[in-house]
Amino acid sequence: MEKRLFSSESVCAGHPDKLADIISDAVLDEAFRQDPQSRVACETFLPTGQDVFVGGEITTTAHLEIEEIARNAIKEVGYADESHGLDYKTVRIHNLTKRQSPDIDMGVTAKGDKEQGAGDQGLMFGFAVNETPELMPLPITLAHKLCQRLEFVRKEGIVPYLRPDGKAQVTVEYDAQGLPIGVDTVVVSAQHDPIEHVVIESDLINNVVMPVLGNYVNKSGKTKFLINPTGNFEVGGPTGDAGLTGRKIIVDTYGGGSLLYRAAHGGGAFSGKDPSKVDRSAAYAARYIAKNIVAAGLAHACEVQLAYAIGVAEPVSVLINTFGTGKVSNEVLAENVRKIFPLKPADIIKHFNLKRPIYSGTTRYGHFGKAGLPWEKTDKINDLKELS
Repeated sequence: MEKRLFSSESVCAGHPDKLADIISDAVLDEAFRQDPQSRVACETFLPTGQDVFVGGEITTTAHLEIEEIARNAIKEVGYADESHGLDYKTVRIHNLTKRQSPDIDMGVTAKGDKEQGAGDQGLMFGFAVNETPELMPLPITLAHKLCQRLEFVRKEGIVPYLRPDGKAQVTVEYDAQGLPIGVDTVVVSAQHDPIEHVVIESDLINNVVMPVLGNYVNKSGKTKFLINPTGNFEVGGPTGDAGLTGRKIIVDTYGGGSLLYRAAHGGGAFSGKDPSKVDRSAAYAARYIAKNIVAAGLAHACEVQLAYAIGVAEPVSVLINTFGTGKVSNEVLAENVRKIFPLKPADIIKHFNLKRPIYSGTTRYGHFGKAGLPWEKTDKINDLKELS
């Protein structure tokens, strides 16, 4: 009988796309550190191991040293040698930023009786499932933990020959009821100094995979371990593959969901965008709603869709999907959500206090399921229960 499998992946901070996200959010944080009213849509492109292009629209009173910000971000990730794919000391930083379009500003700035509207049209999704303590899908949670562990053993010198680039993928087996049984397959690709593959394989299984997945590995020996499956991963970082802000949107969110409960994505990336862009702030609000619904015991899994029109404050639609697991109807939940939760851009920003430099902490290993982020609070449980 065919196994019931679902896979999700994560990437390390040194992955070229994720490094681009990190630089973009570092620019955003510095803008907010100096000017909480900053408007930022910052994009980073790393086409080679020699050049970094930072562009987009930034309107702020802050004095932004783009070159210094980018170099510090690259250094912190660990790129200090050209042989690793990038060197923060010698890379060329190109600043191509400009001011925000006045047409966009007109739609998102509150003036007189006009409320702050959404920074663009679009749809955003939030998701939660009672599959882990974080109310996140198990496959993406484990993939993130593997990549966090890869970074840890590199920086601590436990596996000293590792380089910054890397990624992980976890395939979870589920039973007929959609409950996780264990891990079927683990894929880890880690950039490294010249060294024998058999050494890498042994070190990563013993120092990375088993400390994270020991309780999920099939004790009968059926779990498959694919460690650097090409056999070699010395050339990495932007030298091996170009990096661009916003290309890891599934890694940043829910890994696609889980076996029975698929998590949709509206297509908008997060990093480098200030919260007037609902791509970011409304996605955080949607997660907040979904997590509180599941934490309240009103559903085993929940997906929330919010849709907006540029320049308009109220969402044009609120849709709740509990995949048939809800204790009350989706329509009742949607009605109650409108009463309880902040949905207008200005209300979301105020509720989460988003005009502050918190974004570099979101960039690595997902924007959801991490303690300390304001949209991860479950403080609306009682309100939901009272109305439902």
